[in-house]
Amino acid sequence: MRAVLSREEMRAADAAALAAVSHQTLVTRAGTAVAGQALTMLGGAYGRHVIVVAGKGSNGSDGRVAAEVLARRGAKVTVLGAAEAPSRLPPCDLVIDGAYGTGFHGNYDAPEVAAGTPVLAIDIPSGVDADTGAASGRAVRATRTVTFAALKPGLLQGDGPAHAGQVVVADIGIDVGRPAISLMEDADLRALPPRPEDTHKWANAVGVCAGSPGMEGSAILCSRGAMAAGSGMVRLGSPGNPSAPWPLEVVRVSLPSGGWSSAFLDAVGKCRAVAIGPGLGTHPDSRTEIRAVVATCPLPMVVDADGLSALGSLEEARQLVTNRPAATVLTPHDGEYARLAGTPPGPDRVAAARRLAAAVGCTVLLKGSLTAVASPNHALPDVLLSDSGTPALATAGTGDVLSGIIAAFLARGLDAPTAAALGAHAHGRAATAGREHGSGLVAGDLPRGLRRVLAGPDSNRRGRRHG
Repeated sequence: MRAVLSREEMRAADAAALAAVSHQTLVTRAGTAVAGQALTMLGGAYGRHVIVVAGKGSNGSDGRVAAEVLARRGAKVTVLGAAEAPSRLPPCDLVIDGAYGTGFHGNYDAPEVAAGTPVLAIDIPSGVDADTGAASGRAVRATRTVTFAALKPGLLQGDGPAHAGQVVVADIGIDVGRPAISLMEDADLRALPPRPEDTHKWANAVGVCAGSPGMEGSAILCSRGAMAAGSGMVRLGSPGNPSAPWPLEVVRVSLPSGGWSSAFLDAVGKCRAVAIGPGLGTHPDSRTEIRAVVATCPLPMVVDADGLSALGSLEEARQLVTNRPAATVLTPHDGEYARLAGTPPGPDRVAAARRLAAAVGCTVLLKGSLTAVASPNHALPDVLLSDSGTPALATAGTGDVLSGIIAAFLARGLDAPTAAALGAHAHGRAATAGREHGSGLVAGDLPRGLRRVLAGPDSNRRGRRHG
């Protein structure tokens, strides 16, 4: 996992570092790191013209140190004060943005830059909120951002990714401690417990309650996701026993159209985890049966799609979930979040996931381009992030596959937050691995891609845009 520090956490880390080294030492390290990135972007310094926009704070100091380093290497460097900079910068080979840093509040209209000129931002693009990623005024749009010690939430969500460009984390000797937020990496896939030599199909079996007449695809995709994620057995119940080309490996459970909760619970008694919701419909009878399963099932559970709708109001959901004897993971997208919480999540995914997890009393996975998984138990990290997804996942059925993946990871023994976040990360990676060259992604591609990802995760790949 990669550390992600909020504004306040970064301030505390800076203060702790200053107990061991001087402020000038940290500035020199940071400015030297900025100069190193500038040299990489320029392909050398001699004869190149660099403009540094420097504010009065630490970012400006970092920029001035970078200017000195580049000048010694033969670059022509112009340093402009942020308050005095013209509205449009003259032509140059590189602009270094050191106007404002993570403590910035308010609006900032950055000077215009000639088309095609690369921009290197220091710590975070000026005008972008370090926590929410909200861009104010005409915030800097960087080609690359060199940030110090750890990633910041604002580089991962809101407007931040579009303004930050490629993000590079520079180690300048600041201890990040135990951060409250972490970003999943491919290397984290090693957290999946290996299947022992003497294992058997029931050791990590998954029960799936999904699908209904006309919605059989949800059940198939959820089941295939669980199988690809390592479930040795999937027992699938679809109310009304609809007909479909079911996967041969899935064991079907006969469920009546109504009053099916007891039959499903009996059928999954030997399973280790359950996924419920995709394609079950929103009929009042279905809602009643879903709530009965959620309330009485003794197994770790993923509740998705129509399962979320069945939970009712926020208070009803809390009563159902907090009385369960095992872990629960809710997996809403923005619309489902709004129906359950009463308000949309807004651009701050981290804060939104935390709010709902605290209100409901269970693990919440808020889906999106940045997926945020929050836990209500206050153990650190209390938020796990995944940015491995792509826009290609915005297609029907991909969420059903994710539900199956998370259920399988729960069945393999992971705790709820880790299972959810690692499931989201693997799901995003599968979107790339499962797509044939030149073709569009469909949900049915994901299980094949997931098998490739889990067979050989590349631990050197750190994230979608982060080096």
